Amino acid sequence: MQLTNRSKQVSNKEMTMAEKMYLPSIVQGLAITIKHFFMKKPTIQYPEVKRYLGPVFRGHHVLKRDEQGRERCTACGLCAVACPAEAISMVAAERKKGEENLYREEKYAAVYEINMLRCIFCGLCEEACPKQAVYLRHDRMVPVFLERDDIVYGKDKLVERLDDRYVRMNSEVKATPTEPSLTKAAT
Repeated sequence: MQLTNRSKQVSNKEMTMAEKMYLPSIVQGLAITIKHFFMKKPTIQYPEVKRYLGPVFRGHHVLKRDEQGRERCTACGLCAVACPAEAISMVAAERKKGEENLYREEKYAAVYEINMLRCIFCGLCEEACPKQAVYLRHDRMVPVFLERDDIVYGKDKLVERLDDRYVRMNSEVKATPTEPSLTKAAT
């Protein structure tokens, strides 16, 4: 009675002298080593040459500004609720007269902080934001922390500088009425 149809017939033939000395295996191993010796090396010289991170990489956080330079964040708290690591905290405040050129809506985030030790870079804060104010840059990594005070990012490190505007160059991202800078004409 046969239990499986995948059985193989094993032969106990006598090994030759070369096979007993493992010469074919040694030659085969040396051939692989020599082949890898002449292949292109995958190592990059990091400080001088930087690797392309790709369009889906989620790196440094940024709080976007609109075309007039006003902050988009309205302190709705959806990003903090969506964050599974509870890394985002914010304090909302009302806009005062004369601050129309600083904040887009009547309510804004007076304090917006991200604890970078807790952040897992999942991108859920980016997806939850209705005003498209939170982005995770795909072209910049988070720098190494040297001091304990550098761990919590406040608005001073998160708000987008006007001389370093971030525009996502991903063809899969669709433009919305609140984000005209993502259209192909603007890029």
